[in-house]
Amino acid sequence: MSGAATNSSSDSHHNLLKEVRSHEVAIAELNDLPPSRAVYQRNGNLFFRTTVQKATASEQKQVDLVKSTLQKLSSS
Repeated sequence: MSGAATNSSSDSHHNLLKEVRSHEVAIAELNDLPPSRAVYQRNGNLFFRTTVQKATASEQKQVDLVKSTLQKLSSS
């Protein structure tokens, strides 16, 4: 591999790890809210009102997707 390809791979791996941490922090914050509390979730450039449970499930799905991308990147 060339140096540029290694840096690009390393940068994307680092960015994916930051994204996982970001989603994990969001899940922790959502878990601290009462279940009856309404929250807003970003979808594109818009925010939609939803429940804590739905927002947590969505964040967990994002964590799973990024982790699977990380595994694919690590295995190649």
